[in-house]
Amino acid sequence: MKLEIGQKAPNFETINQDGKTVKLSDFAGKKVVLYFYPKDNTPTCTTQACNLRDNYVALQAKGYTVLGVSTDTAKSHKKFQTKFNLPFDLLDDVSMKMVNAYGVWAEKTTFGKTYMGVLRTTFIIDEKGIITDIVDRVESKRHSEQIVS
Repeated sequence: MKLEIGQKAPNFETINQDGKTVKLSDFAGKKVVLYFYPKDNTPTCTTQACNLRDNYVALQAKGYTVLGVSTDTAKSHKKFQTKFNLPFDLLDDVSMKMVNAYGVWAEKTTFGKTYMGVLRTTFIIDEKGIITDIVDRVESKRHSEQIVS
């Protein structure tokens, strides 16, 4: 299932890096940057997270709440968040409910090897829970720029 701009964002309930329950409905009335990434502590994912960290104040000034999601555990997320001083929540999706609901679990090919994995994708969700933009060609070094442009 491929989500499109104008659709209601699928609700979710999971835990963050601290084991605290987080639901999309917690952010009603706020704009959310929900970014899916393949794996904690990998080069491109780290570049992307650090770009969002470095531009976090500017994103907040525009009213955005940033949430990162991967299929890594909350414990892995906590190490990643601490190591790179990330000021936003990282959500645990080991159940793969979110990646499936958002349509970002798919076949990928790297170095000629085909496998299933998370497609690096960002959903911009407005105050009413509607998807207003989808960034599916993420440029990790300038991702925050892609979000606000």
